Parts: sequence; C-alpha cells; structure tokens
Amino acid sequence: MGSGKTTIGRVLAPRFGLDFVDLDLEIERRCGVAVSLIFEIEGEAGFRAREHAMLEDVTRGSGILLATGGGSVIDPANRALLRERGLVVWLQTSVDQQLKRLARDQRRPLLQTPDRRQRLEQLAAERDPLYRECAHLTVRSADLSPRAMAARVARRIREHLEETERK
Repeated sequence: MGSGKTTIGRVLAPRFGLDFVDLDLEIERRCGVAVSLIFEIEGEAGFRAREHAMLEDVTRGSGILLATGGGSVIDPANRALLRERGLVVWLQTSVDQQLKRLARDQRRPLLQTPDRRQRLEQLAAERDPLYRECAHLTVRSADLSPRAMAARVARRIREHLEETERK
C-alpha cells in the first residue's frame, strides 16, 4: 500500500510493450462498486475471494503488467499463481514513505483507523515475509519521480532476465 505499484506500473508497462492492469481497479470495474464498498458489505474475506478469482482470471493470459493489492499475497494460492505465471517485483517501501504517500487517502478500508502508523507497521510485519517469499526480485522504493523509479525497476528487470538466460 502506497509503494507506487499503480503509478510505476502505468509508466513501466509501455516500456515492455505490455498492457497495464490494476487488480483492485479491475475488481471495481467488473463489480461496478468500489473496493471499500465490497469490504463494507462482504468483509475482508468476501473481498479476498473476489480478488483470488480475478487474479486467477487475469493471469491466465499474457502481455500484461499487473499491479496487485497489497494484501493479495496473504493467500498462499495467490502467491503460487503470481510466482508461476509472472515475474514478481516487490516495490519495498518503508512505513514512513507509506504514511507520506497515503496522508490524504481516505479510500483504503484497512487504513480507516486512528493510528495509521501502527496499522502499517502491523501489515508490514505480517506481509513483508510473504512479499519476500513471492518476489523474484525486490526494488527498494525511493523518493524519485515515477519516471525515474520506473527506469530503476526496468533496469532491474532486464538484469534479472539476462541473469536468468545465462543460467
């Protein structure tokens, strides 16, 4: 959350000739309602079931750069799908960066709490090991422009692919 997945993904996809898909936005488009409303009506479990079904669907094809929601990795089946069907890049972000980037955000259901720092630290403690398990490569998020950050990620992906080819 707040790592820049959507912003960086939109800049990065054309560099690789890919279509960009944001999983949460695709869920909203197909359901016709906001993720926050799905959370409100169906709870997190209901949303996660929809998220898994959408992930299964969109990863069947090829030619996309996918930005998942931060909680997608909670489900072991999602982690397996991501690792098997794509190259997973973790945009590793500090809680301080998240707080700065999400300061005005009122849409994210998991941030509707009086102590955002505590919530983000809790989520990081739970999810960082899962991101590490799932990711083929990790790129530390930095306070760079989206274009500069996308260039950094593109360089790391190319290096990873070249290294993989040599093996």
